Amino acid sequence: MVKQMLLQLLPLLASRPGCFITRTSRPRALRSFSSTKMSSESYTFGPYKIPNEEVFYSSQLSYAMVNLRPVVPGHVLVCPRREVKRFVDLTVDETSDLWLTAQKIGSQLESYHKASSLTFSIQDGPQAGQTVPHVHIHILPRKGGDFEKNDEIYDAIDEKEKHLKQKLDLDKERKDRSLEEMSQEADEYRKLL
Repeated sequence: MVKQMLLQLLPLLASRPGCFITRTSRPRALRSFSSTKMSSESYTFGPYKIPNEEVFYSSQLSYAMVNLRPVVPGHVLVCPRREVKRFVDLTVDETSDLWLTAQKIGSQLESYHKASSLTFSIQDGPQAGQTVPHVHIHILPRKGGDFEKNDEIYDAIDEKEKHLKQKLDLDKERKDRSLEEMSQEADEYRKLL
């Protein structure tokens, strides 16, 4: 499915000035880095520096981090290493690596959280609800009944809209977590990957 999506994107990306497309016979290997290796790397999320303790997985072009304000248990973000504001501006290799990373992490988190499904979501641009100008995929392990109406999860992700704050009262339900809480969760996920 990812391969089909990428093949559909190739003509669009190839027509963009300055976009170079390379084709390899094998996908780049995804890998989890040890804590020692990760501690020497730096990660940014738009204008924010992300503490290494919050990053639990890294590949050559992407990384995954725990979420400051998760909507459901296991809600994490997968981002390209390079700061890219819009999805269309990713290279083919970045797009492939981002989705392969999301696929691998999603599979592990679904099992770990004993979920039955996954929601993958990208808010591409401010009018789509993107609040941090850096492409990122939300991965949310889902269970039956976790939201009264299934699509309310998108409302919960897009907490910035005023009418949703009133409806869902997210400020009461979603509090910022401490670095210690986030670090503990990242340590758990590192063991999975």
